[in-house]
Amino acid sequence: MKVFLFRYRVLAYCLVLLALAGYYVRIVLEELPPVETLKEYKPTLSSKLYDINGLLITEYFTERRTWIPLYRIPIDFQNAVLSIEDQRFFSHWGISFMGIMRATVQNTISRRIAAGGSTITQQLAKTAFLTQERTFTRKAKELVLAIQLERNFSKQEILEMYLNQVYLGHGAYGVEQAAMLYFSKHAWELSLSECTSLAGLIRSPSHYSPFNHFEKTVSRKETVLGQMRKMKYITAEELKKAQAEPIVIQKTSVPLPTFRAGYFVEYVRQQVEQEFGSDVLYSAGYKIYTTLDLQMQTTAEIVINEFLNDFDNKRFVIKKSTDIPFAQCSLLALDPKTGQIRAMVGGRDFKKSQFNRTYQAYRQPGSAFKPIIYTTAIDKGYTATSVIDDSRLVYVNDGRDWRLKSNTTEYLATLPEEWVNDPLKVWMPENYKRKYHGKVLLRRALEFSLNMCAIRTIDELGPTTVVDYAHRIGIDSQLTNTLSLALGSSDVTMMEMVRAYNVFANRGILTKPYAIIKIEDNTGKVIKENHTQEQDVLSEQTAYIMTNILKGVIRDGTGKYVSYFFKRPCAGKTGTTNNYSDAWFIGYTPQLTCGVWVGYDDKRTLGEKNTGGSVACPIWTNFMKKSLKGYPEMDFPVPKTGITFTNIDSNTGYLATPDSKHIIYNEAYLTGTEPKTVLLNQTTSDYIPDIKDEEDSGF
Repeated sequence: MKVFLFRYRVLAYCLVLLALAGYYVRIVLEELPPVETLKEYKPTLSSKLYDINGLLITEYFTERRTWIPLYRIPIDFQNAVLSIEDQRFFSHWGISFMGIMRATVQNTISRRIAAGGSTITQQLAKTAFLTQERTFTRKAKELVLAIQLERNFSKQEILEMYLNQVYLGHGAYGVEQAAMLYFSKHAWELSLSECTSLAGLIRSPSHYSPFNHFEKTVSRKETVLGQMRKMKYITAEELKKAQAEPIVIQKTSVPLPTFRAGYFVEYVRQQVEQEFGSDVLYSAGYKIYTTLDLQMQTTAEIVINEFLNDFDNKRFVIKKSTDIPFAQCSLLALDPKTGQIRAMVGGRDFKKSQFNRTYQAYRQPGSAFKPIIYTTAIDKGYTATSVIDDSRLVYVNDGRDWRLKSNTTEYLATLPEEWVNDPLKVWMPENYKRKYHGKVLLRRALEFSLNMCAIRTIDELGPTTVVDYAHRIGIDSQLTNTLSLALGSSDVTMMEMVRAYNVFANRGILTKPYAIIKIEDNTGKVIKENHTQEQDVLSEQTAYIMTNILKGVIRDGTGKYVSYFFKRPCAGKTGTTNNYSDAWFIGYTPQLTCGVWVGYDDKRTLGEKNTGGSVACPIWTNFMKKSLKGYPEMDFPVPKTGITFTNIDSNTGYLATPDSKHIIYNEAYLTGTEPKTVLLNQTTSDYIPDIKDEEDSGF
């Protein structure tokens, strides 16, 4: 009876244990991915960002990986991995019981999970579908998954997945990414020595890292070579040659997101993520081909930092303190014909500030806005030699609008004292240096950025008309419908201003700036493609007239700094705001339009006399000079029709004659608006004085 009860209890215990084991296995199986998921396995691939010339800028990734087929992976690397990781790979069915027994003994002795005994198939199951936790449940799942993988994939498919999935240190997943990281070459270009060096990293990438533990890398390489010789994958001669070959590491071959073009990289990321989602961007292996010229971008970053480092140091000396923030800067360069972004710098250091000042910062453009005013004037019948009065202006607000009351400050004596001191009642704009020149040609008014002339012009045209033109040529921001618009008092972005100037460079055609040319998925299929978006907003002739005048800004006016160091045909305009808070220079050649802004984020002053001509202009000049090196020198083409050139007496604005005593130059006009008479019997009142020392300022 006792024997029967004992046997009964043993049987009951066995049934309970079997039931528990069955329940445990059921739980494990339920938590595993279905077979369909295994068959549709898609690895996490990094998306790559390329510049206009096909150079890699950076990658977006959670796991930095580039998938390549097995036939592109060197046989030496395949054999190296098999010899060191799973010598019986082609003979087992996913599980090595000898390996499991060996690992079990080691784990029992150490009383912890110290060894895995995993085959390549098991490692793939763990890295592709499971977590990295060291538990018996995870190990059980790994065993079941390994069997399922072997049933659903060939050995070659499993090996291909593993070699593209395995982690090889420093953020590199898969052999292709590791080859680029450590040796700056593709996987199929690796030598036997390099193959064994990479294969040796699999067991412990950090421990055998060639960056941190080079001696261990060499030692591990020798171990792998020894195993390959033992398995007869290589000959004795090949072994000797590989042992003699030194390991040459290239540490900086794969850029990180913040290393190069940080603001542009983030600009593109936001666009792609908004359209496709972050999961796709970071794991789908897209190839994103962009408009950026990496060489121009690098030039821009170097030029900005060199100039502003020197600028900051001088400010520290002047203020006798280092308790001053670093000046900020933005630079945006576009291809005039396409609107493609060639360079984008949104600040001094992307790692410290991700605020992109090329399109997120709204700042007053100062006198950089004046070309828009004079473009409107040209279209409304003005010419480059229209005479404008550069004398003092006194405006009084009558409760409905600002009214011009006087051309002298003597009028102020007739006003109540409280009005004179109230900026909401009386407005008395000034020229820089507070000098006034009387009669001035429109060309000279723009070349020397005379505020009184700009205000008179916008007063005659009407602010609404100028606002309409500004919006037409690319300014999207809301603009104040007042006379102060003449001084660039409305906040705009760098992107808007460069886009507007691009209209002049592109013969009156507005192009929408864009950064992405096309996006391909991991099979090479184009899933998105952008093209130039054009709109005729000015006549080619008006755009040329403005370009011709803006060339004079650089030749004779506030942008003269450019002419000393940049010997190409170019046009542009400076801009400086009140209290020297913003310094601008926007200019262009037929090949490139570029804008530069310098200032502080809190809008504090840059310092006395730090104008657009002295701060932004040098950065623009140095960038353009270096970026266009090697490009053919080109002048702006004259429209085939609609432009007439006439010799002008610079001190009268009339046709030059053999008796003209002053400077004679060839001026461009819209056909039909050119002067047709000479000024006979000149008097003092007809004389237009030359301007030599006026500087640029927005207010």
